Amino acid sequence: MKAMSGIKAVIDKLLVVTALTMLAVMVVVIVVQVFSRQLFDYTPSWSEELSKLLLVWISFLGIAYGVKEKLHIALGLFVNKMPKSIQHTLDYFAKVLIIGFGGIMVYYGYIFMDLMGNSTMPGTGLPSSFLYACIPVTGVYVVIYGVELLFKKGLHQEFNEISEE
Repeated sequence: MKAMSGIKAVIDKLLVVTALTMLAVMVVVIVVQVFSRQLFDYTPSWSEELSKLLLVWISFLGIAYGVKEKLHIALGLFVNKMPKSIQHTLDYFAKVLIIGFGGIMVYYGYIFMDLMGNSTMPGTGLPSSFLYACIPVTGVYVVIYGVELLFKKGLHQEFNEISEE
């Protein structure tokens, strides 16, 4: 069990470090783009495309982080009015749906990524599949965090949990 928690810690760290690194690179690219446009009347052809690419990746990794931290919107008002046994059943069902959604992201994201592998993005020259690779990568994270949620109570953070941190 200790090995699993160690692997999980590495996966968590990889997600956060990757997203923050991409965010930092995106900020630098945008600053370079703005300064080069204002000072030199020149805009690098790759800067806008790279910043959009990084924004898409950061957004998709944010989906996985939201699942991990139970930050996504939930309709707790309706569910909380039901008996506890039904609440637990719906909670479990929602978590299974999250895992299924992650699996769909992996499967169809890979198909789409493979489909786009023959084209390139004009500004950077990178294969278009690099842009769409964020879908299956996020799907893997969603599946991992969805399975982890199966062993935790609740699907979203309660107000009390947030205020105690």
